Amino acid sequence: MHTPIALLLELGIILTALSLIVAGARRFALTPVPLYLLAGLALGDGGIAPVPAAREFVDTGAAIGLILLLLTLGLDFTAREFTASLRRHRSSAVVDLVLNAIPGAVAGWLFGLDAAGVLALAGATYVSSSGIIARLLSDLRRLGNRETPAVLSVLVLEDFAMAAYLPLLAVVTAGGSWWEALFAVLAATAVVGAAVGASSRWGHHVGRVLSPADAEQVLLRVLGFTLVIAALAEMVHVSAVGAFLVGLTLTGAAAERARTVLGPLRDLFAAVFFLALGMSADPRHLLPALPAAAVLALTTAITKVATGWYAAGREGAGRRGKLRAGTALIARGEFSVVVIGLAATAQGRLAALVTCYVILLAVCGPVLTRLAPTRGVPSRIRASDRAAGMLDRPRPCTATSTPDPAGSGDRSG
Repeated sequence: MHTPIALLLELGIILTALSLIVAGARRFALTPVPLYLLAGLALGDGGIAPVPAAREFVDTGAAIGLILLLLTLGLDFTAREFTASLRRHRSSAVVDLVLNAIPGAVAGWLFGLDAAGVLALAGATYVSSSGIIARLLSDLRRLGNRETPAVLSVLVLEDFAMAAYLPLLAVVTAGGSWWEALFAVLAATAVVGAAVGASSRWGHHVGRVLSPADAEQVLLRVLGFTLVIAALAEMVHVSAVGAFLVGLTLTGAAAERARTVLGPLRDLFAAVFFLALGMSADPRHLLPALPAAAVLALTTAITKVATGWYAAGREGAGRRGKLRAGTALIARGEFSVVVIGLAATAQGRLAALVTCYVILLAVCGPVLTRLAPTRGVPSRIRASDRAAGMLDRPRPCTATSTPDPAGSGDRSG
């Protein structure tokens, strides 16, 4: 088997550079996500140091990275408690849709886009980045915070909405009829509903199969099963939801074992995911769209903060927790890029606008999340919170077991 020297050389340089980025970010107690994205801009087409030989590997690794991020996020919860949280946040989903899709639709109308373009821009401004936010919550040690279930509920409900939205967008951009659009939406919704039901009903059987004693077997079985489920879910464009549901099926010792084994692999491919997101943009096309993208980014950053504030309030979080939830939801990413790929009829101005918009919020969102207030006096977990089913067990994740000098892991709100 012959391996191209250029591929090995470029990958080696990329990984070495990423290690230096992580070291610098950790030194200043920052998340490396924005730096990964900026590095991707420099390495992509039109950047200062393109890496054509490694591009195919990076694109493939990015898909695996997103799946691993959502898988390990699901390992910190159970299907029962997360279902309870989803029920509690149905109104949060409505608030999220109204506050964040409407600005994109209005902007599309003002720019003179056709119906497909307006629908595409509304979707790009509506959905947050599950991959970026999952990494942020882990890096900032906020998985055990009171507001975190609200953030995750909003993300998962957005991904569920994408299951119906993306087939609809595909039909509209192809010029299909209303009945074709309706059928696509109903079919996607039925598939996702069946997947959620199967995860809740038979998840414990899956957990027993995927949790042998041998660490190598855990890695191979969990990763293999997750990739199969993600591939099936990708038929309705929700591979991230499929990975998250697999994570929900593993609880207790099985979840802890899977988290330990998959942790290093997740960190590697998550870095590749963020790098690929930056590489997808051509810096030469971003400057003309920057003013409009900046206005749209500022508007929807404010509306996302309002969404997180409302959702975290339903979890009983205080003002600090509400602000942390709001800033955590600002980042846009992978789904917005998918939207541009589907909106073929509006590719002209829309592609540059949304790409610039995504880069702005993918870089600024994590920074604002890091700057959100974290200090507070820990409070008791109220009986009503335990009854709600979200705080009735200690989190086995590293985030809550590691001391946090900034106080970001408290539940004081």
